[in-house]
Amino acid sequence: MGSKNKLKRFRENETFANVVQPSREEIFNNTYNLKGNWNRDFFKNDHPIVLELGCGKGEYSVNLAKAYPNKNFIGVDIKGARFWRGAKTALEEGLHNVGFLRIQIELIDHLFAEGEVDEIWITFPDPQIKYKRTKHRLTNIEFLNRYKKILRTGGLIHLKTDSEFMHGYTLGLLHGLDEVIEYAHHDVYGNDQSPTEVTQIQTFYESQYLAENKKITYVRFKFRSV
Repeated sequence: MGSKNKLKRFRENETFANVVQPSREEIFNNTYNLKGNWNRDFFKNDHPIVLELGCGKGEYSVNLAKAYPNKNFIGVDIKGARFWRGAKTALEEGLHNVGFLRIQIELIDHLFAEGEVDEIWITFPDPQIKYKRTKHRLTNIEFLNRYKKILRTGGLIHLKTDSEFMHGYTLGLLHGLDEVIEYAHHDVYGNDQSPTEVTQIQTFYESQYLAENKKITYVRFKFRSV
């Protein structure tokens, strides 16, 4: 994508009512007014809040919003020029239960209050296989602790990935922490028992992975202590 297109999308995002872009000052001074108030002030309802972390173009968030009108969805990504597409589609189609938040995922617990989130989806994250990059792996212990702060008691986390490494790493970590693994499979499209919300929605890249005969893995889990 050219720099002109990126700038155009950044400018459009600033006009979109469904895009939120907090300043670092608001985040670190703990003065962001939506924290603890997403239902009341952003969605204007009391439906459960579901996050998609690393939402990319926003396809999964938008399609989940279509499939589950009684839930609120927030796609989270630092790359606003990417989720511009999902935000624009949601506005064009009149979807009021989906929004987009431009922040680094490392800061997620600064934007949501304790127990404010009902579910988290992590869809096709970079597995960060190189050792020096493990601190950015979205299911490492530091990230799990952040999610634990904002999830309600019994809140679910979904990990959908084409990376067998990420799938195995996460399962191993969860077993070691004695967390509750509700469902896990290394090939969701090769299994008739896979949850429908996992197989009914595909991202653009996911369809490409499937065309290359890559297996798509899935884990659903929750914390014992939340």
